[in-house]
Amino acid sequence: MSFEIKLPLFEGPFDLLLFFIQRDELDIHDIPINKITKDFLDYLHHLEQLNVEVASEFILVAATLMRIKAKMLLPRPVLDEEGNEVDPREELVRHLLEYKKYKSVVEELANMEHTRSLQESRGNIARELKKLAEGNNVEAELQDIDLYKLLRVFQKVMSRYEYEQSKPKHEVVQYPYSIAKQRQYILDQLVEIPRLSFTQLIEFEPNKIAVIFNFLSILDLLQMRQITMHLGEGFNNFWIERLEEDLVSEG
Repeated sequence: MSFEIKLPLFEGPFDLLLFFIQRDELDIHDIPINKITKDFLDYLHHLEQLNVEVASEFILVAATLMRIKAKMLLPRPVLDEEGNEVDPREELVRHLLEYKKYKSVVEELANMEHTRSLQESRGNIARELKKLAEGNNVEAELQDIDLYKLLRVFQKVMSRYEYEQSKPKHEVVQYPYSIAKQRQYILDQLVEIPRLSFTQLIEFEPNKIAVIFNFLSILDLLQMRQITMHLGEGFNNFWIERLEEDLVSEG
């Protein structure tokens, strides 16, 4: 048996993001992406601890936040056709403003519906259905049924069944990675291999998701000034090392 838990404050990922922005009094046009990504992921981890299934739209927005964070960590900015720098947060801000406008309209319409329902009775559904049933002569309809009509109905039912069976099914796979875990993993690897290449790191866990998390963790460690990077020559590779001051502070 499965249970569905609906949180009234956060019916969708944008609802949760707006809550963080209003709670911390943040500027929606200048969102601190690092903080709001951390709060968003902490909330998802809290749901997992309560054994609440995380909807795919929450995971999609979490991936979007991480992508924006990675873009802001990259040293080269993204430019538009006119050569102006593009803020990676621009699309997210636009969606949040549209959702905020939509949410205010929905709340207003819900209040109007509630007020209207108090003014006009909805009628007796059971009585109306009974009246409709009495108006139909079921026996007369059965007399007009022939084999051709039955086959047409059967064909429609089978077509609908085949359509339902051929619908694409989406399965959300939860991977055992996080930015914090992979940062520590990389630092531990640098203890054993002081000069570690990115290709070596890929060979340790050769799957696409691990490579993405490791790359984002390297960008994080660079920003935190815990490691340094040496670019390779002749092919796409680079090496990372721990900074000396980081090793001294641990000693």
